[in-house]
Amino acid sequence: MIKPVVITIGENPTPIWGMSNAERIRRIAGKQGLVYDWGDGPRLLVDARYVFDPPLLRHVARRPYSVVVEDGRPVIAHVPDPGKCKIVAEAMQAGAPLPDGLGLDVIVHEEGFTLYNDELRKREQPFLMRLKPENVRKIERVSYYAAYKGVTDILTKYLWPEWALALTRLAAKLRITPNMVTAIGAAFCLIAFWLFWQGRYWEGMAAGLVFMVLDTVDGKLARCTITSSGWGEFFDHGIDLVHPPFWWWAWGVGLSAWGLALSDELFLIVLAVIVGGYVLQRLIEGAFIKRFGMHIHVWQRIDSDFRLITARRNPNMVILLVGLIFQRPDIGLIAVAGWTALSLLFHFVRLLQAEARRRVGLEVASWLSA
Repeated sequence: MIKPVVITIGENPTPIWGMSNAERIRRIAGKQGLVYDWGDGPRLLVDARYVFDPPLLRHVARRPYSVVVEDGRPVIAHVPDPGKCKIVAEAMQAGAPLPDGLGLDVIVHEEGFTLYNDELRKREQPFLMRLKPENVRKIERVSYYAAYKGVTDILTKYLWPEWALALTRLAAKLRITPNMVTAIGAAFCLIAFWLFWQGRYWEGMAAGLVFMVLDTVDGKLARCTITSSGWGEFFDHGIDLVHPPFWWWAWGVGLSAWGLALSDELFLIVLAVIVGGYVLQRLIEGAFIKRFGMHIHVWQRIDSDFRLITARRNPNMVILLVGLIFQRPDIGLIAVAGWTALSLLFHFVRLLQAEARRRVGLEVASWLSA
């Protein structure tokens, strides 16, 4: 299928996330490999008076002769036929309903429909809203939450969102890039490591908290401003992947300052379980993606629910915080090792169950894609 050329209809002076809506549409088109505003080929018309969820443009781009309407007016339309394209463009420009008899597949937004977003691991209705000065903040909130992963840990899902929203708005206003946010977060990550090493756990927790929130902000800022990049994802995910074992190591070293140092033998066992379990769990996740083409966390609802508390950095930090509150950071570290072992066992069993299901000819598919 020939990719359509994205054409904006009309103008909108109201900015969103620090850019014009036309610029936002251009960035969305570019991220989806679509040509914007020039070239031959079928037209993908977009009304500049509206802001929409990026997956909605992809959905229409894959469906020739389809049109999304809001309040009876066409907003996004994929029309290969030049004659029909002109009629749709005129109706879109005038903010008028489409005439009958065009033979288009009409998608009425307010009737409700959902799309599965594999990247963000969720299924939901894509947003579509009229962009006006009085509802910019509302639209920014809606688009921010649309950029949030549906399957993640309990802190990221329930505690960080409002904090990260305020920081994301501020960063966009100050023209701070996602990579700059990642770099600032990396500095706090290193500070937390050093503080843990010294046994200054409360200060380390504070530095770690800043890093963890910024780790949410950089991704949301990239998606909201449509500025994600290969380097940015490598930079962000690389830090996420590498730093946790170093934090747990530093935490164990810092126990000496509290007079709660583990014996050399116990410390090695605890560290081996935490680091080994972390690495093996990551390998299981990679194997699941390779075997079944999806994250293990989106296979069945139990997997998505378990992702809230599985032994990753944020849930582990909650365990350490509880130990610290009771003045036993040593028991907190041992508890992290135990939870890592249980999480590893859970994911290993789930991998075996998926393999067994495939061997008897049953489908292994995400519950979110149904």
